[in-house]
Amino acid sequence: MDIKFLERLKYDRNGLIPCVAQDAETGEVLMVAYMNRDSLKESIEKGLASYWSRSRQKYWVKGETSGNTQEIQEMRFDCDLDCILIKIKQNGGSACHTGMRSCFYFKVEDGDLKEDGFKVFDPEKVYGKEG
Repeated sequence: MDIKFLERLKYDRNGLIPCVAQDAETGEVLMVAYMNRDSLKESIEKGLASYWSRSRQKYWVKGETSGNTQEIQEMRFDCDLDCILIKIKQNGGSACHTGMRSCFYFKVEDGDLKEDGFKVFDPEKVYGKEG
């Protein structure tokens, strides 16, 4: 598939663009990850969120190990064309590699961080180690 707008996007010096994944039904922000041109193209073609792992330096399809895939319902770009918002259907209930529903499970309370979320799966059982 020829996706003409990919060259118009503003990738960083490493060829990456940040992507916010949001639950299409509830509006909950689930995670932020990075895409490169290839993972973005793959995401559009297959309808499943695919990213570039900065820590592992490799391409990955969200949920390929855990089963917690993200079906893309809608894709939007900001005014500067340097950030992506994908509205997704989160399969399996968890977007975070720690097993939590959302990566944004810390909130500030009394000057400190407090966990505020729920665990969907045990990462040690899925990945063989915690997160």
